[in-house]
Amino acid sequence: MPQVPTIEISSIPSTLAGLIAVLKASRKRPGTVDSLAPVIYVRPAVSLDALAMAAYGQVCAIKPDQGVPLLYPQMLTFPLAMAYFASSDCPWPAMGTVHLANHVQQHAPLKAGDFLRVEMQTGQLLAHDKGQVFNLDFRVLKDDQLVWEASQTLLRLGVKNPVGTAYASALNNDQPLSLQSSFMADSGIGRRYGRISGDLNPIHLSALSARIFGFRSAIAHGMWTQARALSALLPRQPIAQAQVHVEFKTPLFLPARPSLWCTHAIDGDMYRNTLFEVRNAKGDKPHLRASLSYNLA
Repeated sequence: MPQVPTIEISSIPSTLAGLIAVLKASRKRPGTVDSLAPVIYVRPAVSLDALAMAAYGQVCAIKPDQGVPLLYPQMLTFPLAMAYFASSDCPWPAMGTVHLANHVQQHAPLKAGDFLRVEMQTGQLLAHDKGQVFNLDFRVLKDDQLVWEASQTLLRLGVKNPVGTAYASALNNDQPLSLQSSFMADSGIGRRYGRISGDLNPIHLSALSARIFGFRSAIAHGMWTQARALSALLPRQPIAQAQVHVEFKTPLFLPARPSLWCTHAIDGDMYRNTLFEVRNAKGDKPHLRASLSYNLA
């Protein structure tokens, strides 16, 4: 079996340099491909920085005693995804690509100061009636042990004759959910989360910049909305293992007061399963639907 090419990213470009690279990549012309070229992008030694995690936790309303936030390692993968989109390895630009779903699995607890190897690899193609779906797969290793992994499912709009089996939802909504709480998503949350995550897509930053791309106002990052919901659903103590699968349904226009709905099932003393949705204030339209299970440390 041929070896998959590996590209090491040893330094992260400045925000301005990253934006310029993304804009240059926008000149790519979307088209049909038979498969994604196999490639691995790597950050070989990344430290879990306590101050960076604290800033992320503050933006996402995560309590400090919850330990390393479940979704935080995905922040470490963002430079790899952007490097991939800006490269010739990726056939499509980042602009015009929609985040459909995200699956995260934590295999072992993490702590501030851990040194990690962060990897991104191209995944499978799926067909969609609006274009081509593709996966980017992420891995985080500590001392050569897989401790965290994720798969990001993306839709490249406008690709005709997409390749692969049809994309289908992995989550049903036939279980009754009950209202748990609501939270504020103010007009500036996209800018604050963008500075923390590095995702400075104009559709998230202001009403003015979002209107340029056809949105009536700025929309919240889907990963922020998910993290904000998890801050209310996860326990006050650190977790050992966890798994969360989310599907993004409709944009969350800012400002807003979305509502959190869920149901619970308990398997044994420690293991819990939750189906949850973040809906609009009326509770009749989902912004995201997700399933969560975890085991306490």
